[in-house]
Amino acid sequence: MKKFFKILGFVALAALVIGTFVFLWKKSRPVEIKYEIVTVTKGDIEKKAVATGKVEARNEIQIKPQIAGIIDEIYKEAGQSVKKNEIIARIKVIPDMVSLNSAQSRVNVANINLKQAETDFKRQKDLFEKEVISKEEYEKTTVSLNSAKEENESAKDNLDLIKNGITKKSGAESNTLIRSTIDGMILDIPVKVGNSVIQTNSFNEGTTIATIANMNDMLFIGNVDETEVGKIHKGMPLKLSIGALNDQKFEAKLEYISPKGMEESGAIMFEIKAAAKIPNNVFIRSGYSANAEVVLNSAKDVITIPESVIEFDKDTSTVQILKTKNPQTFTKRRITTGLSDGIHIEVKSGLRKGEKLRGAAIDPKAKKKK
Repeated sequence: MKKFFKILGFVALAALVIGTFVFLWKKSRPVEIKYEIVTVTKGDIEKKAVATGKVEARNEIQIKPQIAGIIDEIYKEAGQSVKKNEIIARIKVIPDMVSLNSAQSRVNVANINLKQAETDFKRQKDLFEKEVISKEEYEKTTVSLNSAKEENESAKDNLDLIKNGITKKSGAESNTLIRSTIDGMILDIPVKVGNSVIQTNSFNEGTTIATIANMNDMLFIGNVDETEVGKIHKGMPLKLSIGALNDQKFEAKLEYISPKGMEESGAIMFEIKAAAKIPNNVFIRSGYSANAEVVLNSAKDVITIPESVIEFDKDTSTVQILKTKNPQTFTKRRITTGLSDGIHIEVKSGLRKGEKLRGAAIDPKAKKKK
């Protein structure tokens, strides 16, 4: 029995030694690294600058009242189209009691003066007809009567303006009727019936009754980084991508580049503006967020490869050309590169279409997990 256990121990020891030797032998062998294979193709390379911003109407105006009061009626709502001089709202005038009392007093005085002027005119007319007074004195009385009539009318108009915001002479032209000053679409009416409004004057810009814009003339307003602003110029074409309309792109033409930059999140940004060409069958709302792509440079139908396969050493660019598939062997070749879009790069010389290049190493652990 002892002999059996002794033999068993020697066998186990021998198996352990052999297993350790095999393990160390496998570990000492070089691991074969597999690489992805990239095919050289032909294509287009475009270097672009991207500006972020929004689309707005070029002419967006605010309608403000010329008289203070309370909103009595609103005839339009946001989203409706209006023509120039079309009525949007009506204001009810709330007269100031001091001004009203002064205007009423002025009317009373004007009536008294008019009656006195009419009496004087009749008296002077009789005397003139009897040739008691000269024609010059008679004409002075006529002028006094006409002046009294004009003052009386002026006092009554002033009273009507203070009380109602309109006079008999003005007819339909009234400060109480708020009209559109352009053809366009109402973007917003921030007031409601019953709101008090203030007129535009030298000390106050007044209450906004409505915001109106011509939605057929849209403008992209965005920002470009300082590293790219020197590469763009007025008249360059842009491609607009609007956030709310992901499946569509629109043409635009650069019109303005700000001469002054502004700091934004640590970077210097320059404002640009571009006229957007929107088809008639597409409705763009003012304020949509948008991105604009500006093509700075392009190369058409050229040899292209992923920039990641290139090995850079100072001014030298090289790639690894596939020599054999199994095992994978490669040979180094020098190339001349051109335009890059950050992902793909143009190869001016050194490669032909269809050649195979070494890409990134394949992780065997990742392959097993799949």
